[in-house]
Amino acid sequence: MTLSRGIALSLCIAALAAAVLFWMGREPICTCGTVKLWHGETQSSENSQHILDWYSPSHLLHGLVFYAFFWLILRRASLGLRLSLSTLIEVIWEVAENTDTVIDRYREATIALDYYGDSILNSMSDVACMAVGFFLAARLPVWASVALFIAAELIVGAVIRDGLILNVIMLTAPQDWIREWQMTATGA
Repeated sequence: MTLSRGIALSLCIAALAAAVLFWMGREPICTCGTVKLWHGETQSSENSQHILDWYSPSHLLHGLVFYAFFWLILRRASLGLRLSLSTLIEVIWEVAENTDTVIDRYREATIALDYYGDSILNSMSDVACMAVGFFLAARLPVWASVALFIAAELIVGAVIRDGLILNVIMLTAPQDWIREWQMTATGA
C-alpha cells in the first residue's frame, strides 16, 4: 500500500470513528461553545474538549510506540499499511475511552474525577497527534524517538503528575501512592 493510500485509508478510519463517537452521543466540540487550540487546565470540565491539552503528548507517544511495534512485527509492510493499522488501533482506543465503562474507570481509579469523556474534536486531534508521532518515529533515529518519549513523560509528569505510563498504571493496576502523589499537586 502506498503512503498516500495509507493516509487516505487512515482518514477514512478516523472519519468512521468520528461518526461512531457522534452516534454514541459524544459532543462534537466543548459544550462551553468555544474551540481552543490549547487548554492547559486538567482539573476542568473543559479538559479533553479542545484541540490540544496536556494529554496530547501521550497520543504522540502512541504514534512512536505503534511505529516501533509495527516495524518489529511487520518490517516488510509498507509505511502506509503500518500507518493505517496504527490509526485503527488509536481509533479503537478513542471509541473505547469514551464508553461509560472506561469513563467510570477513569473516575474510579485516577484523579480524573470530573472526566466525562472527550469531545469528538479532541478525539480526532488525539488521532492526529498519534499520526505525528508515527511520522516522527519514521524519520527520527531510534535514540531521538526514545529521548522524545522520555522527555515528554518527564515534562508532562512534572507539570500535571500524569502521562502515558502513569495513565496505563492507574487504569490497569491503580496504586494508592500514585493517586496520593497526583492529588497533592492538583489539590483534588
